Amino acid sequence: MNTVIRNAQPPGSVQVELDPDIRIDTAKVFAIYGKGGIGKSTTSSNLSVAFSKLGKRVLQIGCDPKHDSTFTLTKCLAPTVIDALESVRFHIEELRVEDYMMEGYNGVMCVEAGGPPAGTGCGGFVVGQTVKLLKEHRLLDDTDVVVFDVLGDVVCGGFASPLQHADRALIVTANDFDSIFAANRIAAAINAKAKNYDVRLGGVIANRSKNTDQIDGFCERTGLKRVAHIRDVDAVRRSRLKKCTLFEMDETPEVLQVREEYMQLAEKLWQGVDAIEATPMKDRELFEFLGFD
Repeated sequence: MNTVIRNAQPPGSVQVELDPDIRIDTAKVFAIYGKGGIGKSTTSSNLSVAFSKLGKRVLQIGCDPKHDSTFTLTKCLAPTVIDALESVRFHIEELRVEDYMMEGYNGVMCVEAGGPPAGTGCGGFVVGQTVKLLKEHRLLDDTDVVVFDVLGDVVCGGFASPLQHADRALIVTANDFDSIFAANRIAAAINAKAKNYDVRLGGVIANRSKNTDQIDGFCERTGLKRVAHIRDVDAVRRSRLKKCTLFEMDETPEVLQVREEYMQLAEKLWQGVDAIEATPMKDRELFEFLGFD
């Protein structure tokens, strides 16, 4: 991956620009972030299906080394891009599309970037190589929507690299302190990337939560906006165990309700959500702000 360090950098940061030839400029691109275990993969997969139900050609890219982002779409752990590249000693011309891409439910194209062994390499390199490979094989030419499912919290520039491709970043959070604390820091990371890239905050998805009072208070204070509320229903947990999306589950009232929330979110994102100018809180300020009397 060719990189160029930009001259205009935010204080205390070194922004790395990917080779412009491997940018995604043929589709609407969304990056899904949130605290580890908050349900980003479930959110991403069901959102991808919702886009496909709108008639869009969808590509979901999992960015977690454990490569489980797309298993509810494919019913298996898909091969990773990094493993496929290593098998041919990084000679892209020797790879076939079927070596790393699987077609999932309702035609969603599924790619797992994978990652370097623990403690070695950079997640940003893997994401860059994945996009480069997709462009090389022209998989992005007729793609309408790309969904990046990004692992855990933003801990380094490498794991923030999908933001260099995205139009809008969405933050998944529950109605609790830990996930809102992570959301606050992710919003700050997105703001930092927005200084040099086109990505902007698109909103907050409340997930696995009966209530949204803490989330809504946080959004009002920081200027963020809640764009969806996925309630804490057991069907979501069971769909993971069944290795399927909610769109394949029995049509109970609660399943239909959650499906409709995803469809409304997909329609809203496709039509375009306004860029959000958020002002994240300092850690101590957030600690004092959240909670009850």
